Amino acid sequence: MTFGPSNRGASVSPFLVMNVMQQAAERVAAGGEVLHLEVGQPGTAAPAGARQAAKSAIDTEVLGYTVALGIPALRQRLVRHYREWYGVDLPMERIGITTGSSAGFLLSFLAAFDPGDRVLLTDPSYPCYRNILSALGVEAVRVPAGADTRYQIDAAMLDDIPNLAGVVAASPSNPTGSLLPEPSLKALAEACHSRGIRLISDEIYHGLVFEGTAACAAKYSDSAIIINSYSKYFSMTGWRIGWLVMPEDLVGAMERLAQNFFISPPGVSQIAALAAMDCGNELEANRAAYAANRQTLLRRLPEIGIGNLAPADGAFYIYADVGDLTNDSAEFCRRLLSDTGVAITPGLDFDPDRGNRTIRLSYCAGSSDLAEALDRMSQWLGKR
Repeated sequence: MTFGPSNRGASVSPFLVMNVMQQAAERVAAGGEVLHLEVGQPGTAAPAGARQAAKSAIDTEVLGYTVALGIPALRQRLVRHYREWYGVDLPMERIGITTGSSAGFLLSFLAAFDPGDRVLLTDPSYPCYRNILSALGVEAVRVPAGADTRYQIDAAMLDDIPNLAGVVAASPSNPTGSLLPEPSLKALAEACHSRGIRLISDEIYHGLVFEGTAACAAKYSDSAIIINSYSKYFSMTGWRIGWLVMPEDLVGAMERLAQNFFISPPGVSQIAALAAMDCGNELEANRAAYAANRQTLLRRLPEIGIGNLAPADGAFYIYADVGDLTNDSAEFCRRLLSDTGVAITPGLDFDPDRGNRTIRLSYCAGSSDLAEALDRMSQWLGKR
């Protein structure tokens, strides 16, 4: 008898940015230097108030299990957040705390879809959408999006694809940073609701918008699932804490799934997240630093020969077409890291069909590291 992974486990594609991070770590372990433009992770620590709240909790509290959907104080604080940010009134019972947005996607896909269901995604998009769906036996129906829709999903796409059970939309998106304008989000949410299609709205980059305004799908649909996280704007990636806005019809299913899969989100991270929500000045200072880095990339990239850029409305990414430089983005990124120490992500992670000619750069790094990375890239490209 032989052992090995299940067909389902073996068929799931890797998350390529994690491979780039591994290559970068190996370079550092060997004594090399790496300038990190590959990972979608803030270069800043959790807000000071969050860190202090965690330290206090570690010293004074037991920090055992919480209820599966999170501590009431944090859920109630998110009720206030939706009222203040979006003018949306939600009952606390529709908000659930998760072990990062990744757990939110798993709970959402399990609660909303059955094996064999069809869920619409656009290419390019966050690869874990299709990889999680695939692992669950749900068909990811991938539709290419381009400059004509600002690399975003459009309600008109629903007309061309039969038998959809769901749609995943992200605004601002990873990898492009493009925003779904509020009228377009409204049209998509209302179209999905009227057709009985479950909309899952990835809003984890809200707060990091530099052009336009990010709208919340909960404003236009009671059947939509909203996924958010403390990892990006709140600068708490390693704390593994996120949240869901759940439709009433899925609250019970999601709670039962959360009980069985996770028992509860991390207790200390929930306490820190609650404190982080009142650290606005520090968080806005981080945002201002990203805005400056964004402007640096938008100015310098065309100067060094990378000028075909997707709309970078928000998040902290630039998505670039480098088809005039390479037809193998994975090898392009590997050589750039090997030759210069600059780590970026190949577009194949986000678009398996067209990503051979695209790259993603994250501008979470410090401004001096970003400037140095661009100088090295300029010199390297000049030698090609």
